[in-house]
Amino acid sequence: MWLASPALPIGGFSYSEVLESAIERIDLRGTDAVGAWLRDQLHLVQARGDMALVAQAIAAWRVPDHARVNALNDWVLHTRESSELRLQTEQMGRSLMDWLRHQHAGNADRIALTRICASPSYPVAFALAASFTGAPAAASLHSFAFGWAENMVQAAVKAVPLGQSAGQRILAELVQAIPQAVTEALAIDDDSRQAFAPMFAILSAQHETQYSRLFRS
Repeated sequence: MWLASPALPIGGFSYSEVLESAIERIDLRGTDAVGAWLRDQLHLVQARGDMALVAQAIAAWRVPDHARVNALNDWVLHTRESSELRLQTEQMGRSLMDWLRHQHAGNADRIALTRICASPSYPVAFALAASFTGAPAAASLHSFAFGWAENMVQAAVKAVPLGQSAGQRILAELVQAIPQAVTEALAIDDDSRQAFAPMFAILSAQHETQYSRLFRS
């Protein structure tokens, strides 16, 4: 559960992952609308893409299969459809690898693993951290999804804005949806993993030139 903590020094709090752009461009307002948006993002973006890849990357790290890890990392980088999303995954991945090197400073083998990818993405770095814990893939995906959900709710509270109670209601709904998203992610293989969310990509590109913003994505 440590890996799900928003206090982890990887900068996740500074990103809204398109939510801020959706508020500006399509007038996403209110608890119900924001909750529905985030549940859709959980199932259509996270479960089908990053969560599925995290499960596959955990298995690759445990071998370790360096070629497979780099192939999965390349997939993440190539499917980020805006410069903001690419920079986000690279910054968070790099920061998480730095944190892992600090945590495992006395373990040369683990330090070496953190240097396998030249530009580690966040999902691949998270998978390495999860592989070190020995936790089952399903438990690791629950942690990954909860960390994402908590960051998104905090972004919504600041950007919509919403009250803290409304934010907690949305988080509770997301927590209830996470087990199904984990099941979906674990059933996905290389051929069915996808990153197809056109409106998500458009809103991300528009956020790059948004006049007033709090977040980096």
